[in-house]
Amino acid sequence: MLTIHVVTLFPEAIAAWTAASIPGRAAAAGLVRFDLVQLRDFTRDRHHTVDDYAYGGGAGMVLKPEPFFEAVESLGPPAGPVVLMSARGRRFEHADAVRWSLGTDLTLLCGHYKDVDQRVADRLATDEVSLGDFVLSGGEPAAICVLDAVVRLLPGALGDHESASSDSHYDGLLSPPSYTRPPEYRGLTVPEVLRSGNHADIEAWRRREAERLTRARRPDLWARHEDEQ
Repeated sequence: MLTIHVVTLFPEAIAAWTAASIPGRAAAAGLVRFDLVQLRDFTRDRHHTVDDYAYGGGAGMVLKPEPFFEAVESLGPPAGPVVLMSARGRRFEHADAVRWSLGTDLTLLCGHYKDVDQRVADRLATDEVSLGDFVLSGGEPAAICVLDAVVRLLPGALGDHESASSDSHYDGLLSPPSYTRPPEYRGLTVPEVLRSGNHADIEAWRRREAERLTRARRPDLWARHEDEQ
C-alpha cells in the first residue's frame, strides 16, 4: 500500500479531496493511506508561528525551516521521495506520477505565503516540482493534483487499466477526442468511423488524431515523442 503524507497549514483543504472520487475509493479499498500533517503542530511558541520576515528585506513572509524538518522527521526515516511544491521547481510530469505510484511512501510539502526557507529545498526535499509557469496561493492545490495523478495509477484504483492507458501523456501523446451519444447534436456529428464497429479503423483514427493534436498543441511533446521512436 502507498502512504502519501501531506505536510500543510491547511489539512482540511486536502482532506476534502482525499475523501472524494477516485482517491476516496482507493483509500477505502486499502490501496492508499493519506496522512495529513499539520505544520503548526511542529512549532515551539505559544502563537504557533510558522513564518518570519525574509533576511535582506522585501515584501511577504517566509515559512520557517524548523517546522518542516521536524514534521518530516516525525514520520520516521524517509521511505520515499520528499517533494516540495514550488514555482521554482521543475515541471511535474506523467513519468513522475508513474514512478511515485510504484513506491510505498510519498511526502508532499506545501508552502504558503511568499516563500519557503531555501534550506527546506536544499536539505529536506529530494525533489522540487511545479505544475506549470504560474503561481498559486499555496502548495495545497498543487499537492492535490500530484496525489490525484499518482493515486489513479495504482492498480485497482480505476477498476479498468485501459481507462488510464488511453489518457493523455500515457504514451507521450495527447489523447484523441472522445464522443458519446447522441450521434448528432446541434448539427455536430460523431465521426462515422467511431460508429462503424471496425476496431482496426477506429484505432487507426484515434492514433492519427492523437498525433495531430500533439503536433498542433504541444510541439515539445511531439519532438520528444519523435526522438524516442
